[in-house]
Amino acid sequence: MIAALTDCDAGGMRAALRADFAPDAAIHLFHPLGDLRGPEALASAAFDPLWAALPDVERRVDIAIRGRDGHGQDWLGQAGHYAGCFATPFLGIPPTGRLAALRFHEFFRIEDGRAVEMQAIWDLPDLMAQAGVWPMAPPLGAPGRVPGPMTQDGTRAAGDGAAAKRVVGAMLDHLHLSPQGEAAMRLPDFWHPRCSWYGPGGIGTARGIRGFRDHHQIPFLDAMPDRRGLVDQGHFFAQGDYVGFTAWPGMEMTLSGGGWLGLPATGRRITMRSLDFWRVEDGLIRENWVTVDLLDVHAQLGTDVLARMRVLAAR
Repeated sequence: MIAALTDCDAGGMRAALRADFAPDAAIHLFHPLGDLRGPEALASAAFDPLWAALPDVERRVDIAIRGRDGHGQDWLGQAGHYAGCFATPFLGIPPTGRLAALRFHEFFRIEDGRAVEMQAIWDLPDLMAQAGVWPMAPPLGAPGRVPGPMTQDGTRAAGDGAAAKRVVGAMLDHLHLSPQGEAAMRLPDFWHPRCSWYGPGGIGTARGIRGFRDHHQIPFLDAMPDRRGLVDQGHFFAQGDYVGFTAWPGMEMTLSGGGWLGLPATGRRITMRSLDFWRVEDGLIRENWVTVDLLDVHAQLGTDVLARMRVLAAR
């Protein structure tokens, strides 16, 4: 899918989108771009501005898996970075004049060899951090560039992925038992002791089960104890040792507690877009890549993160 974007100019980018997307494909993008229809709209809203901001941009794919979900649909999931010299602003984020890497998770529903649906999150908060205009609370996890798989085989997955999918599915089932406490979730039964959880800019990377708990899960569950995953409504598929999940949205919850991302307890009901990849090793989850549309979460709570960033950029 859109392999030509590895190394092409703006004209080649548009040609690739027209070739690989159905004319009326449903496009679901991160805040502030929203929902679109067809490859021309996708190019105008997202890819034209990106190719202008990073004129020598390369699409570097670290993970690419394909499989059928529980609805019988054919999905392709890809994760990686758009990398190039950050020469002009992108969605108001100021350029650095240096190499920048915009992390992406992109999922495509395929029919007759073309994408008829796309769900995608580009990690704008991480790009803000690279540009030195951080407008939110500091992340609890480690910030910085997220690596590809330690096995370096993320684009060569082979096999039906059934075993890996069972591990991740069981882990998610037990996560739903979080109100019963840490023991009920049985994290050591599913997560490798040296696991890495690669969160988005604004949350950061967590190392090991304790790091995952301290730097992401505990603040998240304390703030939103009623969170509910919409796995049945999403798209859960696997290939080899890799598992992917996408939904739009993937969770719903009430922000009834404070502390997560430095946000107050508003009592407001929100949804969350979170696109995930897992790598299973010897029956345990060794790596988990997660993107979350954090700007959309802030927007639902009435906060315009991009406007705050523009103030910082103007100083």
